Amino acid sequence: MAAASRLGKQIAEIVSALDAVSIPFALIGGLALASHKVIRATQDVDLLIDSNDADRVDSAVKRLGYRNIHRSSDAGNYQRGDERLDLLYASRAPARRLLAAAPRQETSFGLLPVIGPEGLIGFKLQALGNDPRRIQDMADIRALLHANRATLNMEEVREYFHLFDREPLLDEILREIH
Repeated sequence: MAAASRLGKQIAEIVSALDAVSIPFALIGGLALASHKVIRATQDVDLLIDSNDADRVDSAVKRLGYRNIHRSSDAGNYQRGDERLDLLYASRAPARRLLAAAPRQETSFGLLPVIGPEGLIGFKLQALGNDPRRIQDMADIRALLHANRATLNMEEVREYFHLFDREPLLDEILREIH
């Protein structure tokens, strides 16, 4: 319980700092999975922000005491003690659309914008393409497909698998869960 309340406090601080400077964001990563019927342990906060806001977010989270441990044109990673904040920068039109369309959902941390399951699958495919050793992303993809198979926009999901040249993988997973 202490870890959950500590993580809740961390999220509340970050959300407050981003809201104070009017920066849109959406929850992604392990914490977003719970909004889509997939529960797994995670100890970091993952957010999607517009790449144009990266410098302002950098300043905002540094004021909270985070230090930048890595930053590229695609992502930023921050740490404060043992607390992690990972940012994915939306720079392409599809990611910006996902950010703009992220519905506010009730989470265990309050009402927050959360990327839909199709978008999460797309981001996890991208991460897997960047580093095939990321076996947790593959497990998350399988879990999202299984838990949400009746409501997923499969055309959108298939587009992501096509984009990353992984359509046979989608077909394999779908055979497994049916």
